[in-house]
Amino acid sequence: MQKEIINDLTTGSVTRKLLTFALPFMLSTLLQTAYSMVDMMIVGHFVGSAGLSAVSTSSQFIWLTTALCMGFTNGGQIIISQLVGAGRREDLKKTIGTVASALFIVALFVTVLGLFISKPVLRLLSTPPEAFDEAVGYLMIVFIGTTFTFGYNLVSAILRGMGDSRHPLMFVAIAAGTNLVLDYVFVALFGWGVAGAAVATIIGQAVSLAISIRYLYKNRAAFGFDFKRQSFRIDTGYLKKLLKLALPFAMQNSAICISMLFVNKFINQYGLTASATFGTGTRIEQIPWVVVAGIMMATATMVAQNMGAGKHDRIKKTVTIAAAVSAVAAVFFMTLYYFFPREIYSIFTSDPEVLEMAPMFMLALVVSLPATTMMCPYQAFIEGIGNARLVMIIALLDGFVSRIVISLLLSRVFNMGLMGWFLGYGLAAYVNTIICMIYYYSGIWKKRRALVPQEAPPLDAAEEC
Repeated sequence: MQKEIINDLTTGSVTRKLLTFALPFMLSTLLQTAYSMVDMMIVGHFVGSAGLSAVSTSSQFIWLTTALCMGFTNGGQIIISQLVGAGRREDLKKTIGTVASALFIVALFVTVLGLFISKPVLRLLSTPPEAFDEAVGYLMIVFIGTTFTFGYNLVSAILRGMGDSRHPLMFVAIAAGTNLVLDYVFVALFGWGVAGAAVATIIGQAVSLAISIRYLYKNRAAFGFDFKRQSFRIDTGYLKKLLKLALPFAMQNSAICISMLFVNKFINQYGLTASATFGTGTRIEQIPWVVVAGIMMATATMVAQNMGAGKHDRIKKTVTIAAAVSAVAAVFFMTLYYFFPREIYSIFTSDPEVLEMAPMFMLALVVSLPATTMMCPYQAFIEGIGNARLVMIIALLDGFVSRIVISLLLSRVFNMGLMGWFLGYGLAAYVNTIICMIYYYSGIWKKRRALVPQEAPPLDAAEEC
């Protein structure tokens, strides 16, 4: 039973291990992207451009609040992976309990905060008046379901850290299938508008979370957590390790989200059509992530396990293969987006004004794709070795310098207007990608120590990284 859950990625063919491990992640990302896009498709066809604008603007704010969730789950995943690679499976129980309890506290905080500040934030983002009420309703429902969203991501992160990519795929499939059916029922049949899409998403995640917890409970002996109340006690030693990763990772996601909110605010000022075009385009932008994000998640876990095992050669091979796959994906999707912009947009909306503006945003996506895709394997490498400080620095550059500065320069100084905002949104990724690649190829990272040593001295005596 243990072999079904804990997958050792420190031995065997690197290529085979990475690709077979990444495939379920790709399918998971495909399903996640699909049910995110289903929201936009159904809303676009049954609610209209106001609905598209409401969902897209709300989603930007939701990503900001879930940055805390991703920080803690990604941090927990890296620690779990390094523990597995170092052969310290007896410490998994402390780590899982600490991450779960800490994340639950964060979820309650985000719920209360989100409910109180949704309206002021939407006003700050210059949400079009036609979309404002729908956006408020969407946010209220999503924040009420924050605990389900966070728990859903936590279970997947725990299993990813242990090298299990198959079961997270199954749980995502359950969420996606439930969301797909309920989206149509609530929005198309019941006429609930974008609120129906929000309810469908939360119910899908809640159902998936319940089933995944049941699976973990039935297999509690295999993955090292007994679900007893005392097992959820926060271990101060592992909490310190978690916070050293989680806070920079959360700042990374938050900084990127803030810069995207900044861009979104100015795009909204160009009117409902521009807002709907941008919102739909950010969903289309997710399509390459079916491949790239799957490779990214697999790379981070493989790098972390091999970092824990001290196998630098396998780390380098993993990154090389991941970069090659990402490059192929970039070329394919650049071609697709360049030649078929209106056709792709027409999947989501029949609004002639949005379709007329579609090639403008798609051209911006084509220009940015080489950077956004190639950034993923190198950023996954940095996360996997546990260098949260560098991740945070890169994110701060992205969030408060490159994306905002580039967008302002192109739109205001070079008088490119809306196209300048579209281009600036994506070109910022080149700054991140170059920094990540310089760090990797410099070899400085080889001097770093793993977050957890291979042997198991008392935690307080272990040297922090």
